[in-house]
Amino acid sequence: MSALRILIPVKRVIDYAATTNLTRHYIQVKPRVNKAQTAVETAGVKHSMNPFDELSIEESVRIREKKSYPHGVSDIIAFTCGPPKSADVLRTAMAMGADRSIHVETKDGDEIEPLSVAKLLRAVVEKEKVDLVVLGKQSIDDDAGQTGQMLAGLLGWAQATQASKVSFEGDGKGVVVEKEVDGGTETTRSNLPMVVTADLRLNEPRYASLPNIMKAKKKKIEKITAEELGVDLGKRLKTLKVIEPPPRQGGGKVDDVDGMIAKLKELGAI
Repeated sequence: MSALRILIPVKRVIDYAATTNLTRHYIQVKPRVNKAQTAVETAGVKHSMNPFDELSIEESVRIREKKSYPHGVSDIIAFTCGPPKSADVLRTAMAMGADRSIHVETKDGDEIEPLSVAKLLRAVVEKEKVDLVVLGKQSIDDDAGQTGQMLAGLLGWAQATQASKVSFEGDGKGVVVEKEVDGGTETTRSNLPMVVTADLRLNEPRYASLPNIMKAKKKKIEKITAEELGVDLGKRLKTLKVIEPPPRQGGGKVDDVDGMIAKLKELGAI
């Protein structure tokens, strides 16, 4: 068997930990719906890599470093589809250990649906002769959680979702994936080629060191269009309206259990 070729899809999203320094007080930036109520406002908001994608990069690099796949890893390719600024997350991926990157550029503000992304990934898998795709189980902007499953369906490959542990059996062809389920752990086994989606307990992503950040600037980012991959990015769904959830009402205090019961009856809860 030949060395493993791994594809890691990554996405640029609003930074879930973004903070702003106002007179030495740090406050969390809360995403807001835009004025047209068609999407979340992204202008002027800090972006970073989707945190679930950091897990998939770390796992791919660990497979190489720990030599858990007996035939080694020949190539780790990061991929993204997004505006020009998305190159930042590709640089981060390469600073964490990816060898090179592929960027399908879109216009700023364009929303690409999961099925379109899955079709792009299928084309890249076939073009690069990839054996294993490791991606985050979901992105924290739309929380669709569909791309990995759709990709496996398009390719006709086995899939294992929400992985908390990945290992290889025998000559490396067998892949064993564990995931947490209600009340325990579920273990699945299949053969390569395969699609695996990463859950939070899979690993602890490393920080990109300064030397690796500098090295990543010299690594290749291949720019390619959706047309070259034979994929139509036209939207099939229309967002009618995006609104914020209503504000939660504050709680109240009661003196004792009898007071709590009386309050619940007053509210019609019992």
